[in-house]
Amino acid sequence: MPNKIKKPVKAYKNLDFLSSTDARTIRILSEFYEPMSRFSRKKIQDTVVFFGSARITSEKEAKQKLNQLRKKAKNSSKNYSSEIRHAERMLEMSRYYEDAVELSKLLSEWSNKISDDKKRFIVCSGGGPGIMEAASKGAKLAGGMSVGLNISIPFEQFVNKYVDPDLAFEFHYFFMRKFWLVYMAKALIVFPGGFGTLDELMEVITLMQTGKIKKQMKVIIYDSKFWKNAINFNHLIEQGTISKSDLKLFQFCDTVDEAFQAITKHFTKNYLNKKRLSI
Repeated sequence: MPNKIKKPVKAYKNLDFLSSTDARTIRILSEFYEPMSRFSRKKIQDTVVFFGSARITSEKEAKQKLNQLRKKAKNSSKNYSSEIRHAERMLEMSRYYEDAVELSKLLSEWSNKISDDKKRFIVCSGGGPGIMEAASKGAKLAGGMSVGLNISIPFEQFVNKYVDPDLAFEFHYFFMRKFWLVYMAKALIVFPGGFGTLDELMEVITLMQTGKIKKQMKVIIYDSKFWKNAINFNHLIEQGTISKSDLKLFQFCDTVDEAFQAITKHFTKNYLNKKRLSI
């Protein structure tokens, strides 16, 4: 009997090709269309996005870390002073985690009461630890949905346990992840963070300043003291690199209640028919 001829692999099943440089555009398009498909199936119309440090932990976790270090220092000749100072600082920073949980919870409870065929103002974050986890946790406590747009990097990032499994995404390309963070968002809340948070904040403000974002977007920068120390906005105005009017692109808020009121007022004014609110 003649040897059976082996059929060639179809292009869309050829994993070597799909992982190659030549297929990069296909992979990019996949990170556009696959999330779009899932959001459509879940009937998610828009989101409220939380940005912030992946390194900030809950108050409970921060206290445990500090107590462990103090215990080690007490029973060791090693000098733990610098580690203890850092742990004390992280305990102070943990208030942002708790505030993010509370704000996310309040916003989710509020959005749950909106009478609409689609899911409105769903809490969304980068899906990882820190402030991202806090946002997902708050949504979960309110019985709401939570979107996690995770990014594959060598360290620090993993999908937190509070993200809805059906709404957990894993991105390879930062720019596609950023696209989905911003595209569906009607509000952004920027908690204290590092390079990643600064990058996301500045890109969004630039898109708004240049008119590339045309929708009514509310940007809340949480804790004016932290951010005005991190970025000297007045110096930028004095040096003529930004205009004073550019500060209207965002709003500083220092409390959960202040941020909640500003965001829900924005949503109601720009995106909701008040009759649809059963609040």
